[in-house]
Amino acid sequence: MFGRRKKSSAAEDAAGEAEQVVDGTGNDEEGVAGGEPQRVRLEPEPRPDGPWDVSEVRDPGEGRVDLGGLFVPGVEGMELRVEVAGDAIVAATVVLQDSAVQLQGFAAPKREGIWGEVREEIASGITQQGGVIDEVEGPLGWELRAQVPVQLPDGTGGFQVVRFVGVDGPRWFLRGVISGQGAVQPGAAGLLEQIFRDTVVVRGDGPMAPRDPIVLKLPDDAQMVPEGVQQEDQETSRFSGGMGQLARGPEITEVR
Repeated sequence: MFGRRKKSSAAEDAAGEAEQVVDGTGNDEEGVAGGEPQRVRLEPEPRPDGPWDVSEVRDPGEGRVDLGGLFVPGVEGMELRVEVAGDAIVAATVVLQDSAVQLQGFAAPKREGIWGEVREEIASGITQQGGVIDEVEGPLGWELRAQVPVQLPDGTGGFQVVRFVGVDGPRWFLRGVISGQGAVQPGAAGLLEQIFRDTVVVRGDGPMAPRDPIVLKLPDDAQMVPEGVQQEDQETSRFSGGMGQLARGPEITEVR
């Protein structure tokens, strides 16, 4: 069951930094252009524990929800939401109790990883908002642990704690945004991190500009309903066992 919800987090602008399209210069060596040094882009690191490219998995639909561009693992008690940009579904958010992880795939250059560059952009955007960034090496590799300024429901200012994680794959990049207790207490995010690792990315063979989002689709038997509407008698499907409600949600869930 899908619903619609307005995006309300002040951290969206910072998260959206990863969605901007690069200038397409294709420089992969350090040099000077217009008097400014160019960033050195490194090849993607090995991914022995995932996330996976669709070519690396025998049956990506086994135990996962088919969203087209992503196969998202299903675990007992989870809620799955989708993020919509215009008419396109571009991200999925898995909610488990008081934690969540947003999953979003992007196109990337064939032989270059972009996570290092994206981290710098996200960090710059958050610090410009007055937030605090700590770059650490966590269970999923290098990540950003951020305190992002937000306006609380009572109108006062506060901070929202989030974790930005990312992995470069073959011609794609998968970003995760962990929020809730999984961000406040990273040690409690083990299951969300495993979901991130076990996600399968379907980049497709068509041409895409670097940073273009990999578009998703609804599961075949999904049903759109207005937010807040509950169905007392839900039909059982292969997506409903322990999956909870499927709905659109905010990019980053507010920590209260």
